[in-house]
Amino acid sequence: MGQPHAPVREPGGLAGHLDGFVRAVRDAGVPVGISQAVDAAEILTVVDLLDREQLRHGLAAVLLQRAAQRPAYDVLFDLWWPLGDRPASGDDEDEDTGRPGESTLDVPDDAALAQLMRDELLRLLADGDPEALRRFARDAVDQLGQGQPTPSGQSYFSYRVMRALSPDTLVAQLLAGLLGDGDRGGLAEQVARQTVRDRLAAFRTAVEAEVRRRTAAEKGRDRVAKNAVRPLADQVDFLRAQAGDLAELRRSVAPLARRLAVRLSARRKMGRQGRLDFRRTVRASLGTGGVPVVTHHRPRKVHKPELVVLCDVSGSVAGFSHFTLMLTQALREHFTGVRAFAFVDSTDEVTRFFSPGVDVADAIARIGREAQVVAFDGHSDYGNAFDVFADRWASAVGPKTSLLVLGDGRTNYRQPGVPVLAGLVSKARSAHWLNPEPRRMWGSGDSAADRYGEVIDMVECRNAAQLADFVTTL
Repeated sequence: MGQPHAPVREPGGLAGHLDGFVRAVRDAGVPVGISQAVDAAEILTVVDLLDREQLRHGLAAVLLQRAAQRPAYDVLFDLWWPLGDRPASGDDEDEDTGRPGESTLDVPDDAALAQLMRDELLRLLADGDPEALRRFARDAVDQLGQGQPTPSGQSYFSYRVMRALSPDTLVAQLLAGLLGDGDRGGLAEQVARQTVRDRLAAFRTAVEAEVRRRTAAEKGRDRVAKNAVRPLADQVDFLRAQAGDLAELRRSVAPLARRLAVRLSARRKMGRQGRLDFRRTVRASLGTGGVPVVTHHRPRKVHKPELVVLCDVSGSVAGFSHFTLMLTQALREHFTGVRAFAFVDSTDEVTRFFSPGVDVADAIARIGREAQVVAFDGHSDYGNAFDVFADRWASAVGPKTSLLVLGDGRTNYRQPGVPVLAGLVSKARSAHWLNPEPRRMWGSGDSAADRYGEVIDMVECRNAAQLADFVTTL
């Protein structure tokens, strides 16, 4: 049996507590419908509520749809179903052995505390007992994680615990203990190193969870949840994506692009019928006394439209252009021709860098090295970029062309080139502009997005979820 969680003491009892948890999961970006919420309530009747891990996995099975949602779910679960105040040793203890949450370690004095706990951590990491590590994490936060008291209560910090214990410096001793006199450099050492990494990661996670639990007790779960839960991959803003987010975004955008491409193809095949075939309809009506019970239509000419992508690749929107060009490449097979153009203060065709099977990151790196996208100072100049495109590739946009402009519309106070863009839009079959900035910022400062929005359909596209919403409407 896993370690029990703290009892529920809020209005509405267990049902109200579960409702609050489900709402928190939904607010974190996980789509949870009514049927899933009902299934979650059913889970409470079939699992052992004192077995915390069984409850965790049971609720996850009915509330989550993708593995990428699990980290956010685990953080919220630890806040709503925290560990109890007493260790789950199962032994009866006298009430005067210490206050709840008090360390069970026999510490001779403050000077020896860190070293004593460090030795204990080494032993627990070598044993690999996850429950013992979690209990030790609670002791470590209680003894080493306290900051200066504030008017709102006591504060705890995970970095203070990790700095005092320095668990990463124990790797050599742990390897020696796991390998013994075995050979170094072989498969056994690789397995041992991975084991050490996993146990260290588990300890860090336990410390962070305990800090969140104590902070939630002081400041409230809802407040802590807003800061502790990282946005899901499809909700990370393109302009604010960190290096750690980029790999996850690549993994989420690639399958998204394939699904959207299939939808586009299916919609074209299942579209409306062609124009009415009057002659065949009249001929068929002779059998029903002249009443056209059945109408006949001419075969609809299904064509694959051409796509022209005009993308700002300046530093301010580099992350955004990376993922939209990835989507463009995935959609190529559903269009007669895809032509990609990149610009900063000048424009160059970069279609040659996006051949089938090429890695988009490599293609974007080649654009930076080889494409003629900078003519002057390397700052965005939409007006000059549109002029160059209209002069050199005016024939690329025609009645069968869908024009897609990608950029934030910030011109560095230079001429925006609105008339040139309006001319391109008038020639295209359809035209859209995806802007990674929030709508409220359009037209502020050097942004000409509001002016561009008068001649082209300007769409807010700050994350992969909004990108998916846009593509499904094409």
